[in-house]
Amino acid sequence: MFRVGMGYDVHRLVEGRKLILGGVEIPYDKGLLGHSDADVLLHAIKDALLGAAALGDIGKHFPDTDEKYKDVDSLKLLEVVVAMLEDKGYRINNLDATIIAEKPKMAPYIEQMRENIAEAMKVAVEDVNVKATTTEGLGFTGKGKGIAAEAIVSIIK
Repeated sequence: MFRVGMGYDVHRLVEGRKLILGGVEIPYDKGLLGHSDADVLLHAIKDALLGAAALGDIGKHFPDTDEKYKDVDSLKLLEVVVAMLEDKGYRINNLDATIIAEKPKMAPYIEQMRENIAEAMKVAVEDVNVKATTTEGLGFTGKGKGIAAEAIVSIIK
């Protein structure tokens, strides 16, 4: 059985936090605000995977009211989600994800993101696509107030 899931996440940019996307720490004067490491890319991917398997969302499994998830590494939680899918008999076919941010430029970090994600999802790097776009100065991302990410995955039983 072939299934598809999509995920979306957004976090506000603030001073005094590290900017982590796809498990990569990116040098920048702001970081994403959140209970965990606020990695919007990995959050969108986890939601896409959970959705494809009809397992709810990350808020259900990793609530921001639980202190054990405070500042947690989102790559570790991605591994947990992958294990949940494996327990249900699913394997990941492929992922396509988009980071939506005006700044900083993502191109220098995309390959490391792909490698991190592929390793956590137990798939080949060739099965993981990550890209970035801007909103041409429009909206909250365009004004540098936040970063968003979208992801779509396919899984097979």
